[in-house]
Amino acid sequence: MAKIILTGVDGNLGSVAAAELMKLTEKENLLFCGYNTDVLASYAREGVETQQTDFNNLEGLADKFIGADVLALISMPFVGEKRQRAHKNVVDAAKEAGVKKIIYTSLVNAADVTNPSIEKIDHAFTENYIKKSNLDYIFLRNSQYAEAMITNYFTFVNQGSNLQNNQGEGKMAYISRKDCAKAVAYALLADNLHHKILNINGKQLLTISEFIEIGNEKTGNHVKYQFVSDEENYAIFDSMGVPRTTEGQFKKDSEAPFSSDGMVTFGQAIRKNKMSNFTKDFEYLTGDEPISVQFMFEHSEKFQIGQRHSLDK
Repeated sequence: MAKIILTGVDGNLGSVAAAELMKLTEKENLLFCGYNTDVLASYAREGVETQQTDFNNLEGLADKFIGADVLALISMPFVGEKRQRAHKNVVDAAKEAGVKKIIYTSLVNAADVTNPSIEKIDHAFTENYIKKSNLDYIFLRNSQYAEAMITNYFTFVNQGSNLQNNQGEGKMAYISRKDCAKAVAYALLADNLHHKILNINGKQLLTISEFIEIGNEKTGNHVKYQFVSDEENYAIFDSMGVPRTTEGQFKKDSEAPFSSDGMVTFGQAIRKNKMSNFTKDFEYLTGDEPISVQFMFEHSEKFQIGQRHSLDK
């Protein structure tokens, strides 16, 4: 069979997707791509073909993809025109190489022009560009990673203060990053799905207050929720040393390894219920139920957001 390409195997999501794929299909069917040569070498030692790729440069990129039918583009960790160019390069190279189908990790409600999330802009651009390419596709529109908010919960536990953000009473079907990775693996092998948009949502819709209540119940802590304005939320992230944009400097071992522009506008979108999609698409794709927030808090050491691994902002 033709090769299945998974990109971003040196990242948090891609590494879990890689492990899932190796359970679902033979290693000789796989081609893993990434930026970090040390990580790629570890996969090569396991018998998986690898290619070092830099999506910022189109030259020679198509050569890395030749011989594949389907490619999973895991969205890049920077925001704005740089990400859009990188994603465009991947799509152009894939098409030139003869790839027929792209799996793309997008964001819930990406097509809604009223969605204030700055992250959404890049995802909408990429979805539209893939459609215009006339390639087959599956768009995996992921809900917010529960891991991000579980790590955030313990940040405020350790501070002995209320959990403060701008989400208000908006709802989100928080999903584990592990499940988002599983969805990528299954989508790569879904020969029966064509030109599909799937919402990869968690097990239940929750406000941030309800999320915190589950955390308190499962951990014995007593965190309370405190709504703050968008500007106050920026100030909180500023005090943590979080950069406003992905062009800024990220602190090593930060408990919030994202840009505050991304997080604050994401909070706005949740507050306005622009992220309240709730479907069974994950179960439809994988045959499994998503991991519950309750389970994640019970095993919280395994559900932390982790470090930012990108060697390229």
